Amino acid sequence: MRTLFVPLAVLALAVPPAYSQQSQTPQSEAVAGSQSSSSRLAARTLEPAGPLTLRSAVAMVLQSNPSLSAASREQEATEGAIVQAGAWPNPVLGAQLEDLRRDNRTTTLQLSQPIELGGKRAARVTAAERARDQAASALVARRSDLRASTVTLFFEVLTAQERLRLAQDSVGLAQIATKAAANRVTAGKVSPLEETRSRVAEAGVRVELLQAEGTLRSARQQLAALWGNPAPRFTQVEGAVDQLPTLASAQDVEGRFFAAPVLRQARLEVERREALSSLERAKRIPDITVSLGAKRVPASTDAEGASSRRNQVVVGLSVPLPIFDTNRGNLAEALSREEKARDDLAAAELQLGADVAQATERLRSARATAETLQRDALPGAETAYKAATKGFELGKFSFLEALDAQRTLFQVRNQYLVALADAHRAAGELDRLLGTDGEETLHATPVAR
Repeated sequence: MRTLFVPLAVLALAVPPAYSQQSQTPQSEAVAGSQSSSSRLAARTLEPAGPLTLRSAVAMVLQSNPSLSAASREQEATEGAIVQAGAWPNPVLGAQLEDLRRDNRTTTLQLSQPIELGGKRAARVTAAERARDQAASALVARRSDLRASTVTLFFEVLTAQERLRLAQDSVGLAQIATKAAANRVTAGKVSPLEETRSRVAEAGVRVELLQAEGTLRSARQQLAALWGNPAPRFTQVEGAVDQLPTLASAQDVEGRFFAAPVLRQARLEVERREALSSLERAKRIPDITVSLGAKRVPASTDAEGASSRRNQVVVGLSVPLPIFDTNRGNLAEALSREEKARDDLAAAELQLGADVAQATERLRSARATAETLQRDALPGAETAYKAATKGFELGKFSFLEALDAQRTLFQVRNQYLVALADAHRAAGELDRLLGTDGEETLHATPVAR
């Protein structure tokens, strides 16, 4: 009996301590949570109180954005799922008593070990690995999305700063025009109506200044929110507002198209569904359970009248009969979801192609508009305004003519800033759709002057 239970004890001790790693999980999660909070606090502390560059903004976002941290935790969770998918079934230790009377009692101790057949364990691991690949791809896609959003919002702030400066210049020019009109009214050269019109125009420009200040505050808050700071510390962003994003060639767009995050996610989903279908197919093969034990039978009396107790070895093998449950429904569901994943991939390719074409056309149109305004409209409007202002001061032009030239110049400048903002938004959308190369450098060209 003693020699029989030695293999059973060795087999029980050979079972891996599954709970040793799990006992450390809460502590590691607490440490990870404290590190995430400290990183966000560090980003707020590292935010400069003065000017902010694009590289610094991208670095702070990638360091402390909460959604990026969540995507990273999801990837870490899938690593645990792979470990669990590769675990072997636990053995079962059983004890059985027959007849509670001591003289007739039979005791059986048995250790059973389920054995998976059909490649179930390998299929589970493969499915978990595809889920891990999806999580890693989602993390990369989120980093690319955040980088594109940061560049877009950075230029939103930069454009808002330029609009504010333009509005401030407009107020200054309106004040000069109002003062000049008042002087001419005092000298009796024009009617008081001219001064009234000038003051009304100045009030309208002041309203535009208030709107520009509100737009800048909103843009700054949206940018700082990406790194988790509701109250921006930076005073302004540094950059060339007249830089236009480079229009990528058709070959470059095509090369980035097939590596786009949304298509990579869709292809990985197809692979994961294929692995799950293989798992359900393997489940149709029944597993076996082998048993090894010892049985102690009651004492028996031999021909000479001597009694003795006997020990017997118990060896067993059990196989479930797949008669009622053949896993047919789960397999049909897995196969249907696999086909659905392929259809989703095809739909994603079509939608991505349409979105990329639309964003490319928006970028091309915005670039052409900005270049045309910079090359043709702005120089002419500035020349006309200077001539009208000088002529008004000399009495050669009326106030309405000077005011009309001023409005034309400011309208052209505002159209130019709108075109620049549209170009950067379209470029950011392209980077979000096609993914970035992992560099936060700005691929832009200055507007031809």
